[in-house]
Amino acid sequence: MTQLEHSRFQNLIDRCRALPPTSVAVAHPCDETSLAGAVNAARMGLIAPILVGPISRITAVAHEHDIDIAGLQIEDAQFSHASAERAVALVREGKAEALMKGSLHTDELMAAVVRREAGLRTGRRISHCFVMDVPGHDQPLIITDAAINIAPGLAEKADIVQNAIDLAHALVPEPHREIRVAILSATETINPAVPSTIEAAALCKMSERGQITGAVLDGPLALDNAINLEAARIKGIKSVVAGQADILVAPDLEAGNMLAKSLTFLAGAAAAGIVLGARVPIILTSRADSVTTRLASCAVAVMVANARKRQATGLT
Repeated sequence: MTQLEHSRFQNLIDRCRALPPTSVAVAHPCDETSLAGAVNAARMGLIAPILVGPISRITAVAHEHDIDIAGLQIEDAQFSHASAERAVALVREGKAEALMKGSLHTDELMAAVVRREAGLRTGRRISHCFVMDVPGHDQPLIITDAAINIAPGLAEKADIVQNAIDLAHALVPEPHREIRVAILSATETINPAVPSTIEAAALCKMSERGQITGAVLDGPLALDNAINLEAARIKGIKSVVAGQADILVAPDLEAGNMLAKSLTFLAGAAAAGIVLGARVPIILTSRADSVTTRLASCAVAVMVANARKRQATGLT
């Protein structure tokens, strides 16, 4: 499976190129992969990066790997933790509409994000989403949470679900299409011995009572009957979600991470990563990500940032 075969990601990137570039504070882009990823996204018109880190190291990496950073803004910060703090400060100052992880560790960036006094906290729990382009699957799949919340409880899961729903609305070209959320477990029946089935049922009831909005939820659902109509039919599950979910909510980080990586390495899927629930979207990429995946992660953040701007101005 080649990068170019991920047509849905390419369509997303093309849609974003028609929008004004989103200002992005790139924290510590001090290796070839992170610096080239930000520069490539800038050259395609997706983002307007502000490179935050030690100027000498950034320019040395650019020179060594023939990366053209001419004309790009650089904010000097001598160490990785200082780069994270300055990148967050740029958001608080209104100079950046998104964050992007450079060559520092994810925990270091997130520590600056969640700092109570100077961070980017909101009333919403911060969570991670993979937007996955899976070969043979008609629509992109959103999988959450596979990177931030290790063993979320019911309250945390409600925010995780709402973050994913908001993301889906930002990405869906048809603004009035119903978003379908599958709350995953090992079984589609409620079993008190399996806590994730109880939480799935509670999340569905929270949706019915308006505590989670913008989508239709069903669960517990096993993975097969969440994404395969025939599997749902055989099990006798009658649901608008079963077999055609847009969002898969994993019971915990381990399950979500294994699901996403299984699709990536066994099914040839591409996964764009984003963190939501903070004041701005946060682009998380891996050193193993392809160029297309890195650009898609930027495009996802651009769509989220633009959706928030439309919401703030009262546009739909």
